[in-house]
Amino acid sequence: MIDPVAKFPSELDQLPDRDTEETAEWAASLDAVAKAAGPHRAAYLMRRTLQHAEGAGLALPKLLETDYVNTIPSSAEPVIDGDEEMERRITAWNRWNAAAMVTRGSKYGVGGHIATFASAAWLYETGFNHFFRGKEGDGSGDQLYIQGHASPGIYARAFLDGRLTEAHLDKFRQESAGDGLPSYPHPRRLPWLWEFPTVSMGLGPLSAIYQARFNRYLTNRNIKDVSNSHVWAFLGDGEMDEPESTAALALAAREGLDNLTFVINCNLQRLDGPVRANFKIVQELEAQFRGAGWNVVKSLWGGAWDELFQLDTTGALVRRLREVPDAQVQTYQTRDAAYIREDFFGKDPALVEMAKLLSDDKILECFHLSRGGHEPRKVYAAYKAALSHKGAPTVILAQTVKGFTLGEGFASKNANHQMKKLTNDEFNNMRDLLELPISDAQFVDGVVPYGHPGADSPEVRYLQERRAALGGPAPARRSHALAPLPAPADKSFTAFDKGSGSQSMATTMAFVRLMKDLIRDKTTGKRWVPIVPDEARTFGMESLFPSLGIYSPKGQTYEPVDRDQLMYYREATDGQILNEGITEAGSMADFIAAASAYATHGEPMIPFYIFYSMFGWQRTADQMWQLGDQLGRGFLVGATAGRTTLTGEGLQHADGHSPVIAATNPAALSYDPAFAYEVAVIVKDGLRRMYGEAAPGEDRDVFYYLTVYNEPMPQPAKPAGIDEGIIKGLYRFNTAESAGVTVPGNAPRIQLLGSGTAIHWTLEAQKLLAEEWGVAADVWSATSWTELRRDALEADAALLRGEERTPFIRTALEGVDSPVLAVSDYMRQVPDQIAQWVEQDYSSLGADGFGLSDTREAARRHFGVDAQSIVVAALAQLAKRGEVPVTAVKEARERYGL
Repeated sequence: MIDPVAKFPSELDQLPDRDTEETAEWAASLDAVAKAAGPHRAAYLMRRTLQHAEGAGLALPKLLETDYVNTIPSSAEPVIDGDEEMERRITAWNRWNAAAMVTRGSKYGVGGHIATFASAAWLYETGFNHFFRGKEGDGSGDQLYIQGHASPGIYARAFLDGRLTEAHLDKFRQESAGDGLPSYPHPRRLPWLWEFPTVSMGLGPLSAIYQARFNRYLTNRNIKDVSNSHVWAFLGDGEMDEPESTAALALAAREGLDNLTFVINCNLQRLDGPVRANFKIVQELEAQFRGAGWNVVKSLWGGAWDELFQLDTTGALVRRLREVPDAQVQTYQTRDAAYIREDFFGKDPALVEMAKLLSDDKILECFHLSRGGHEPRKVYAAYKAALSHKGAPTVILAQTVKGFTLGEGFASKNANHQMKKLTNDEFNNMRDLLELPISDAQFVDGVVPYGHPGADSPEVRYLQERRAALGGPAPARRSHALAPLPAPADKSFTAFDKGSGSQSMATTMAFVRLMKDLIRDKTTGKRWVPIVPDEARTFGMESLFPSLGIYSPKGQTYEPVDRDQLMYYREATDGQILNEGITEAGSMADFIAAASAYATHGEPMIPFYIFYSMFGWQRTADQMWQLGDQLGRGFLVGATAGRTTLTGEGLQHADGHSPVIAATNPAALSYDPAFAYEVAVIVKDGLRRMYGEAAPGEDRDVFYYLTVYNEPMPQPAKPAGIDEGIIKGLYRFNTAESAGVTVPGNAPRIQLLGSGTAIHWTLEAQKLLAEEWGVAADVWSATSWTELRRDALEADAALLRGEERTPFIRTALEGVDSPVLAVSDYMRQVPDQIAQWVEQDYSSLGADGFGLSDTREAARRHFGVDAQSIVVAALAQLAKRGEVPVTAVKEARERYGL
C-alpha cells in the first residue's frame, strides 16, 4: 500500500514522524470514510476535527474558509434588548424618506443613490439602536465610517429624530445657498454631523484601521483614555477591490485591534454588475480576512432558511450554496419559483426531494427576501459577537440584496446603482410592503411626500431614548471649545536667526532640529506626533529613537542589535514616534487620525509626517484631499525635495511637481522655504494659526506642506522685518548693493526670485551677473508661489464685489521697474502661478520633464536651472529690453558651454 501521506509532499515531510504506523491508520480511516460515505462526509469530518483542535488550543493553521452559512446558528442568537416591532417601523420610515429625498431631488438633475441604503438599512438601524456609542457619554464615543452611498438613509434618520427638517432634505445635493446637504459624508460641508469622509472608496477602511490604532496610541501614551471607543467601518463588497481597503489588514490583526469592526455589506453588486460574477465574494473575503488574522462572522441567511437547513440531512444544500456563483444568486432574486426549482434544486437528487417539501411561496421567501443582513436578530447577533471577541479585529460579512424593498424594478438589477428615482406606483407598492400610514392623497401634484410619525410619536420617543442611553445622537462630530495651546518658547524658533556661519546645514536637518526642541517643550511637547515611513535615518531622525521611543503596543520584547549604541532602536508601549514601515498610505492614515483628534477626541495633537517628497502628493494626494475634507491640522513635510537635489536617485525619486498638486488642495498651505530661519517662521505661524490664537476670520482648519532639502548649504542670518513676507510668500533677501557685489551706478538691473534650494543658484548667478556682465541683480526668496497666487485670486474676487484690494505680489514688487526672473527646482508651472499678477516683465526657469540620475551640478545644467543658465536667461531678458547687447547672450552661452 502506498503511504497516503507520502503522495502529497508538503511542509509536513520536513517534520519527524515518530509513529508512521499511526499516521497511516489515520489516513486509511479517512480513505474508508470517503469510500463508504463519500468525499463530502470525509471533508466534513476533517473540518470538524480541525475546528475541535483549534478550540482545544492546538497550534494548527486556521481554516481560511468555512461553509456558505451563518457563523452564528439560530439557536445561539441572543435575544434583542429592545422592541423589534418598533425598530421595524422606524426602519420603514427611514427607507421611505431616503428614497423620497433622492427621488424629489432627481427633478433638479442632482442625482443620488437609493439602492445601497435599501440593502444596508438594518445594518445601520441595529447599530444605532443598540451599539453605537454617542459623544455625550463618557469618553469620545464610537467612530462611525459610514458607507458613502448610504448617506440618504443617515439623513432620513436625522430627519426622524429632529436633527434635520423637510427643508434640509429638499436641499440634498444643493449646497450653494449654504443650507443644503452634501451628497456623501463630507465633514467640511456638514461638520456637525459627519466625522469621516468615506466615498473615495478604499480610504474608509484604511483610515478606520489607523483610527482604531491611533485610539490605542492615545490611551497608551496617557493622552486620553479612549479604550471604550469602538471603530465601526461600513463598507461595500465592491469597495474591497480597492488596494487601500485591504492594505492594513495585517497591521490590525498584528496589533490586536479588537476595538475595530468592519461591516461589509455583501449585496454582491458593484456599480456596473456583480462583484464576483463567476465566484463568491463572501468566501474570498473570508479567506482574505482569516488569513490576515481577523475574526470573521458571516451573516448570510435569514430565518426563513432555518427550515431548509433542517431538511438538509445530507449536506447537499450547503454544497450547492457553496458552488453557486454570485451572479446566479443575483439571478435567483429576479426569477420565479419554477426557475429556482429547476436551476438550484434540480442539480442534485437530494435537493430535488427537498424542493418537493417546499411551497413556491417558501422558495420565494428564501431566495427573494431572507438574507442575514435584512434581519435584525441576525445583525444583532453578529454585532454582539464582534464586541465580545477579544484579541483581534472582527469583520462581519452580511449578505443583503441591493435595492431591497424598492420593488422588482430595483432589487438585484445591474443598473440599480444608477437608478435615481421611483415612480409613484413603485412608492405605493413600497408603502404597502412597509405598512406605512401614507395615503394616496398625500401625493400632492404627483410629488412623493416625506413621512414622519410625529415628533411625539412612540417611534421618535423610542429612537431618542435609545440614543440617549447610548450617549447621544450618532453620527455626530463635536466642535470642542478648546483653549488655544500655549506657544512654545521663542528660543526654539530664533535658534536659526544668526545663521550657521561657515557650517553647512540642510533644511531637512534644520526642521528635525526644530522638532527636537519643540518636542522637549513641557507643555505641548507630548502632543507632537512624529510620523515617518521607515526613512527616519534618511532624514536624520534616529536620535529621536531612544528619547521618544517608537510606538508599539507590545513594547520591546527583544534586545535590539544596537542596544549598546547611543541612538539605539527603542520600541515602547508609550512611544511617541509612529514609524509605519514602507507605507505612505498608512502613514497618511495615521496623520489624518492625529490631525483630527482635536474633534474626534477633544485632544489637539500636532502631527508632522516627514517623507520623500516624491512619494507624498504623487502617491497619496487622495488622502490629502480626505485630510482637508476631515478638517485635519498638522504639518506635512516633503523631505529630500526638488528635482535636482537627490544625487544619483533618478527619475522616480526626483520630485519636480508636488507643489503643483498641493496647490489644488484648498486646505493645504504650501511652502518651499530656502533657509532654516524660514522653516522656523513658517512652523511658528502654523502652530499659532492651527492650535493657538488664530486671527479673526482666519481659517484654522488647514494643514501645512513644507518642502525641505537634503543639500547642506551655509545658512544665512535672518534679515530684519521679513516675517510677514515669509508667511505671505515673498520678501527681498538682498539687493546687489547689500550683497556686496560691485556694479556701476547705472547698471542694468533684474529681480531674481528663487524658492527652496534654487535660492542658492540665484545667489551665485547674482555674483556672476555683477562680476562678469556688469548687471545688478536683487534676490528675492519666494517661500510660497501658491500662497501668492491665492492672495491674488482673493483680490480678484474682491474686485468683483466692488472692493479695492491689491495683491501682495504687486505690493511687494511695487516701485520695481526692472524685469523679473523666477527660478525653481520644480517645473515652471510652479513659479508661473503668479505670472498674470506681476506687472513687470516676467519669465521663469524650472525643472520640467522627467528626473535623471547624475550629480546635482549635472542635473541642474541638464534642466537649465544652474547659476550659469540663470545668467544667460537674465541677459536674454535684459537684451529684449535693449538694456544689454544681444551679443552678450551668445557670448554667455559660449562661455558657459550651454
